[in-house]
Amino acid sequence: MSEEEPGNGWANEGRVGRIADAVSIILKELGEDPKREGLKRTPRRMAELLVDCTRGYTQNIDTVLNGAIFHEDYSEMVLVKDINIFSLCEHHVVPFFGKVHIAYIPRGRVLGLSKLARISDMFARRLQVQERLTTQIASAIQNAIEPLGVGVVIEAQHMCMAMRGACQPSSTTITSAVLGCFQSDSRTRAEFFANIGRRSALGGA
Repeated sequence: MSEEEPGNGWANEGRVGRIADAVSIILKELGEDPKREGLKRTPRRMAELLVDCTRGYTQNIDTVLNGAIFHEDYSEMVLVKDINIFSLCEHHVVPFFGKVHIAYIPRGRVLGLSKLARISDMFARRLQVQERLTTQIASAIQNAIEPLGVGVVIEAQHMCMAMRGACQPSSTTITSAVLGCFQSDSRTRAEFFANIGRRSALGGA
C-alpha cells in the first residue's frame, strides 16, 4: 500500500506538508508574507485542520458501528435529536454546522445510541452539501439494520450564506430524508416531525 492511500494514514507528514505548501501559495497570492511571525505556522495549522475536518474519508460504516448492533424485540420509534455536526461546504470549503435529528423503527435489531452520532460525524467530516449528507445518514442506517423506516432531519447554518454572497447570518437550512414507513405512513412521519418540534413538510402533519 502506497503512502497516498488513506489506509496508510491520511494525516501523514507527506500529505500535511503538501497541503501546507499549497496554503503558502494561497497566502502569497492574497498579498501576504507567509514568513512573517503571525503566519509562519499558519500553513501547517491549516493543513492539519483540513485533514482533521475531512477525517471521514478514512472511515467506513463497519468500523464506525464496530459490531454495536443488537437483537431486541422493540418496534416503536427510536429517536435521538440535537446531535451536533460540523462539516465543510464543498463549494467554498467553509463550515456549515448544526443539529441532526434521527429516528428509526426497528425490525428486530437496534443500534447502540452513540453510533447514530458517529455515523453522522463520519459523513459530516467530508466535503459535503447538506442535502447529500442527510440522505447518506439515512441510507447508512437503513442498510445497517434494515429497520421498518428511517427519518433524518438536519438544521444547519452555512457560513457561505452568512459571510459572503447573500450575507444572511440568521438563516437556517433544513433538509429531511424519510425512508420506509416514514415515507409511506403519514402518521409515522407526523410523529417524527412533532417529536423534533417540526411540522411535516411532506404531508400528514
